[in-house]
Amino acid sequence: MNNIILCGFMGCGKSTVGKNLARKTGRPFIDMDRFIEQKAQLTVAEIFEKYGESGFRDMEHEACKELAEMHNLIVAAGGGALTFERNVEVFRGKDKVVLLDVPLSVIRQRLSHDTRRPLLQRPDRDKVMEELYNERTPKYRAAADVVIKGESTPLKTAFSMIEILNLKK
Repeated sequence: MNNIILCGFMGCGKSTVGKNLARKTGRPFIDMDRFIEQKAQLTVAEIFEKYGESGFRDMEHEACKELAEMHNLIVAAGGGALTFERNVEVFRGKDKVVLLDVPLSVIRQRLSHDTRRPLLQRPDRDKVMEELYNERTPKYRAAADVVIKGESTPLKTAFSMIEILNLKK
């Protein structure tokens, strides 16, 4: 079976919804950022610090290629992964890319106390978040095979995905 690749802005619920979806369908769940961290033996923040964003993006592309060779997974893509066409092409036509569509106002609430995301560790984080959101959202839409509203609880969103994608355990 093909993989289901969850995409969307940071804080949209890819990991949480993905874990619920994996439990309900019996598929393995992989968080792409954790996958990269395990391979690099560094956190995403440490990778950014040591290799810069471009080094991280190269590792991310390698992770996309590796995960695309696997089957039957639920994958939470990193927030920026599917904003790069080279990563989208790895999954296109083979795996099902699902956008978790969540308004910026909800994401701001969800990330209000977040300190893990390197791109937001700045004094102008609200401005940066809005600019990134506006830049990335059209790219997510272009990459997605299916768009699902992600404002509800993670479990309800997972059940919506099961129904829309016609998934079975």
